[in-house]
Amino acid sequence: MKLLIINVILSFLVSLVLHEFGHYLAARLCKIPVTQAGLGWGPKLYCARLKDVDLNLRLLPLGAYIRMDMVVLQSRPLFQQLFVLGAGIAVNLGLSALTWGTVFGAFNLALAFANILPLYQQDGWKAGIVICRRLFGRNPLVEWTFTLSGGLMGLAVLARAFSSF
Repeated sequence: MKLLIINVILSFLVSLVLHEFGHYLAARLCKIPVTQAGLGWGPKLYCARLKDVDLNLRLLPLGAYIRMDMVVLQSRPLFQQLFVLGAGIAVNLGLSALTWGTVFGAFNLALAFANILPLYQQDGWKAGIVICRRLFGRNPLVEWTFTLSGGLMGLAVLARAFSSF
């Protein structure tokens, strides 16, 4: 039982880190500066600097992030922006295929699908906003409509999942 718990925790954390590493590699390939990388939310427990990237470990290890220069990202062609935003999902899908049938594979698949959904601040939402801005300019009505519809879709998926139990 202890090994299963350790496997679940490590699989979750490594899946998060590798997802963000996908974004990092894609940003570097597109010459977009990355300023910060972190694991977790809340107050900082530990901070280190590796080259020109601040690495942060935070109290609640429930997520991870890469902070890049948004001005540079937004100045790139649409394909490069979508490449950087989708790189984490691609890493998780690849890892899921390679480790199919394991706890690690399941976490990677779940993380990929969760990030594809257009839920606020997930990769699918960010990519959708980029596309909306390309098609309609910075239109708050379009952006809020997209954001709220993604939230409603997320609630529908959650309601369906709970009703299945």
